[in-house]
Amino acid sequence: MAWVPAESAVEELMPRLLPVEPCDLTDSFDPNVPPRTPQEYLRIEAAHCPDVVVAQIDPKKLKRKQSVNVSLSGCQPAPEGYSPTLQWQQQQVAQFSTVRQSVNRHRSHWKSQHLDSNVTMPKSEDEEGWKKFCLGERLYAEGAVGPAASESPGIDYVQIGFPPLLSIVSRMNQATVTSVLEYLSNWFGERDFTPELGRWLYALLACLEKPLLPEAHSLIRQLARRCSEVRLLVDSKDDERVPALNLLICLVSRYFDQRDLADEPS
Repeated sequence: MAWVPAESAVEELMPRLLPVEPCDLTDSFDPNVPPRTPQEYLRIEAAHCPDVVVAQIDPKKLKRKQSVNVSLSGCQPAPEGYSPTLQWQQQQVAQFSTVRQSVNRHRSHWKSQHLDSNVTMPKSEDEEGWKKFCLGERLYAEGAVGPAASESPGIDYVQIGFPPLLSIVSRMNQATVTSVLEYLSNWFGERDFTPELGRWLYALLACLEKPLLPEAHSLIRQLARRCSEVRLLVDSKDDERVPALNLLICLVSRYFDQRDLADEPS
């Protein structure tokens, strides 16, 4: 078996991008002298490049979840009388599309508006901060389900949660939108549905760009399945949570093209 120099082995694995003749040590080529031809320039550059480069990666900067698991399981079928009609679903999709277009059209305007002095948006990676911001200190601390407080002048949004105002959501880039959607989906996975949660989930979906990234794809499917699970636990079809849960399932399945999760029309 013939011996192959290490440099040749590297070249076999990593073909040259540009044709540079091998440097002949017997000629008068001096890499410290300014190049006189394009070939000499390329040879000088190659002489200063190492054969192997190792990237310096800081593990702390990597996201917590690098892998995305996409479940293919569908939603729980709606109980008798709970499933919306096809016409209702189509109307919701059309209205949602209009909302998304309006958000995109006026994003620059709302982003330039000053936030009130009591509004401090958490950093993208601050999961607990976003839960408190969206749901309020009261709901976050208690984890309880209760009617939303009526909005009136002087209301304490720190306690009841800030609504997803356009001046707020317009400042959120796609990474933040996806992160907050994940935080609230995690919260919802262990708790019941609330109006505060519903408002934010709708707003985040309205800001979610298509085509979906794999992580966002997994999150919205998880959201739809959780909505169908909570719907099974609702005692009455007249409960105010039913249309809200139906709406989220509808948007995920019919607007974002996850048709296997769609409700069968009643």
